[in-house]
Amino acid sequence: MNKVEGVILDWAGTAIDFGCFAPVNVFVDIFRDAGMDVTMEEARAPMGQLKIDHIRAMLSAPRIAALWEEKYGRSYNENDVTTLYEKFEPALMASLMEYTDPIPGVIETVSILRNQGLKIGSTTGYTRSMMDIVIPNAKEKGYSPDFIVTPDETGSYGRPYPYMIYRNMEGMKFTAGWKIVKAGDTVSDIKEAINAGVWSVGVIVGSSEMGLDQEEYNSLSRSEKEEVIQKTEDVFLKNGADFTIRTLSELPQVIDKINGLICEGKEMHKLPNII
Repeated sequence: MNKVEGVILDWAGTAIDFGCFAPVNVFVDIFRDAGMDVTMEEARAPMGQLKIDHIRAMLSAPRIAALWEEKYGRSYNENDVTTLYEKFEPALMASLMEYTDPIPGVIETVSILRNQGLKIGSTTGYTRSMMDIVIPNAKEKGYSPDFIVTPDETGSYGRPYPYMIYRNMEGMKFTAGWKIVKAGDTVSDIKEAINAGVWSVGVIVGSSEMGLDQEEYNSLSRSEKEEVIQKTEDVFLKNGADFTIRTLSELPQVIDKINGLICEGKEMHKLPNII
């Protein structure tokens, strides 16, 4: 049947951990320990990638690269990447359990999608050992997708490579990329979806791209909320998202729209950005 068969969700910042704070705080800490202060924006910029790739991307950023050369008298090398990652992983593992609360509306939305006959897959920038902490704790709180793929299962080729999505498609026996919807909260998620040839949906509120925790977001005035929502939406659309939604609770309506487009014969690869 020509309609959406399944949804693939990101984890932190999309399904759990409002604002995606578990990893970003650790990135800031390990760079501070290495003698340089990085901003939250710099720590978030590569979010969604495999975490060692994230460190490599941060070190390649012009300002951080310059700080590194100033402090150490040379450019960074792969030994530096490894050293930073060896500090990052245990620090993250120690705090992960605290960042597994489902984002409001996620559990209810997943239930609606399943009742419509859709399967729920997932991809992540976390390694399998990290997910061994995340998965059972999120499940205890009510969130558990049908299929989970980490970069460990794809030869450490994480986002923006499409291979984790392909593994989901294989594992859940999806029949075509244009029958799959990928929802995530980072530019890396959008690029992963584009590279896999599936529908890409950017989730705004609670996203790493927005970068606010729930208390910070709730404290904003209505106009301030609209401003940060618009800014985040613009980033997703600029990077090729087919749709944006404020929260995951809007996803069933987007899927209805996609089903209508599919019925009209408008497969994703023939479409420009829709909104």
